[in-house]
Amino acid sequence: MDHTRTNEEPAPDVLAGTPPAEEPAPAPPAPRSRPRRWARRTALVCAALLVAVTAASFAYNGLTSDRAAPPPGLTYVEAAGIHTRYETWGTAGPPVVLVHGAFESAGTWSRLAPLLARDHRVYALDLTGSGYSERSGPYTVDHFTQQLLGFLDAVRLGGPGERPILVGHSSGAAMVAEAALRAPGRIGGVMLLDGDALDTGAGPPPALRYVLIDPYRTTLLRLGLGSDWLIRTVYNAQCGPGCPRLDGAGLDQWRRPLRVAGAEGALWSMLGEGVPGMSADRLAGLRRVEPPKAVVFGERDDVFSARTPAETAERVGAPAPTLIPGARHLAMISHPDAVAAAVEALAGRTAR
Repeated sequence: MDHTRTNEEPAPDVLAGTPPAEEPAPAPPAPRSRPRRWARRTALVCAALLVAVTAASFAYNGLTSDRAAPPPGLTYVEAAGIHTRYETWGTAGPPVVLVHGAFESAGTWSRLAPLLARDHRVYALDLTGSGYSERSGPYTVDHFTQQLLGFLDAVRLGGPGERPILVGHSSGAAMVAEAALRAPGRIGGVMLLDGDALDTGAGPPPALRYVLIDPYRTTLLRLGLGSDWLIRTVYNAQCGPGCPRLDGAGLDQWRRPLRVAGAEGALWSMLGEGVPGMSADRLAGLRRVEPPKAVVFGERDDVFSARTPAETAERVGAPAPTLIPGARHLAMISHPDAVAAAVEALAGRTAR
């Protein structure tokens, strides 16, 4: 047998000892771009901050969860099923009922009411959701007006010889206007004070409800209420140099109603509803009802345009508006004498 190997046949030992062909090494991963690295790090930092802020917010809310008690000695009455706090001044004379605006209370009238009490029996109530009345939504013009008319029933006003002048400040103007439309025979006169009574969509933008969520909104509210500087700043901006400086008692008057049980929930509900008001057509119906009307504005009230007082007076069928020189939005605090004189002038027209 021929054992000669051909050139094409490698020897077995050569085949066995031949290393396998090496596959090419994988290419190293492409380096991550700098913007992507920074984006990832920023996302991680933001997530960590969110966790930290959320934890701090829950902790702060827990530490500040105690609610304030209403001041002692308050007077209440049931008004349309709502436990309603109110104040009175004076013992004789035609009645006047004072209706506050948003985030105010019966205490807001503390400088004006004693002046009116010289010749009038004066009443001021806390609308539901504000002050120390029971929190009972919805916080709408309809619901507030039911409470106001129920209050007149409870204190026996609205009958012959007992028809009150209703004075509504800011958003409270809508409630006194609506009450006059619903029960004109029970109302002696209507004054819109620093308020046009219109539903203008005022209030926080709707998107804010998706941003200010718990626990953050509760934290922000409590931090704000805890700041004397912030409360004084808002007060001074709305009241002006004619207002007394807020001392400790003054700060408590604005702060405490927002710290009682149920106040925070009512506040968020009211913000969700927006500032209560009426349509222009509905408000114009006041022209056709009997009670005399008056429109009074602070001359420097920057909540409304310079045209608002005259337009409001024309809309409701009132005489030319009374403009109080130097007054801003809280005219009854900065210029109580001028507001009292305007109420007296309306009372004089009512008595005719």
